[in-house]
Amino acid sequence: MGTIKKVTQKTQNSHLNFFELETVNRVGREGRYFVASRAKNVEELKMTTRKNTSDGVIIYSLYGEKHDRVVLIRQYRYSIDGYIYELPAGLVDAGENYHQAAIRELREETGLTLAPLTVDEMYQKPYFTTIGMTDESCGTVYGYASGQVSQEYMEDSEEIQVVLADRQEVRRILKEELVSMNCAYMMMHFLHDEEPFAFLKE
Repeated sequence: MGTIKKVTQKTQNSHLNFFELETVNRVGREGRYFVASRAKNVEELKMTTRKNTSDGVIIYSLYGEKHDRVVLIRQYRYSIDGYIYELPAGLVDAGENYHQAAIRELREETGLTLAPLTVDEMYQKPYFTTIGMTDESCGTVYGYASGQVSQEYMEDSEEIQVVLADRQEVRRILKEELVSMNCAYMMMHFLHDEEPFAFLKE
């Protein structure tokens, strides 16, 4: 197994930092590895704490009287200099759990009110997003959204269009648009499962 000899923090930002690792691989060769993290310092890195705490939350919610639309956002992202379809999501603030964060984030990004579902822990616990690049992990909250779409609570730094997509629109998006991976998987459930939340039931 590889080992880490030293970790050096390269940036001092509030929401995302860059760390350089001095490593030794399984055959004894020394090298360098780089990790992006939500941690503010080396002591908060998951490789240090050995705890998988939720940095963020992803929200998979259905909308409408028949629950026949899924709540998506189409958001501009600097990393691709373009728009991509995603599930509403955000960081978990200090003192919040990811269920509280989900209610707050859905309100901020869409104006909608979330009624979360109670599901088995294995479906909602934090999972790692892109482990080759970052130690970020996110919990997932499922539920039903209600109310009217609004940009009243959106942050100035966000450029978001809310999309309440039916199955026909979901199919088009999957075929034609840029989509984040976790959003694509949930859209596939929505598209093909008569009851989109059926997989959450034991």
